[in-house]
Amino acid sequence: QVQLRESWGGWVQAGDSLRLSCAASGRDVSTYPMGWFRQAPGKEREFVGVIGMNGTPTYYGDSVKGRFTLSRDNAKNTVFLQMNSLKPEDTAVYYCAADPSGSYRNPDDYGYWGRGTQVTVSS
Repeated sequence: QVQLRESWGGWVQAGDSLRLSCAASGRDVSTYPMGWFRQAPGKEREFVGVIGMNGTPTYYGDSVKGRFTLSRDNAKNTVFLQMNSLKPEDTAVYYCAADPSGSYRNPDDYGYWGRGTQVTVSS
């Protein structure tokens, strides 16, 4: 079993930056692509990005492309989501996930999930 824990998100202002981390335990996740999703109230879970096993390739959702960057430190079993130029519409609960079995953009294809962390961006 893999346990994933996201770092505390918090409350920031528009234009600020924030870095989330996702620490894995229970199994070495260096052999898994790792994804991030987010879910705003009343909306479906949205694909944010995915990072390959060795840090490449990376793919991003259209709404975050150019502002968010994924990285990972396999020695620490941790994945990072650097979020820059944050906007109020980025407000959501952010989740990390591991081991996509099919489409990396489909949340249903991921085997392991963190509990999520709230990110609130004020205007």
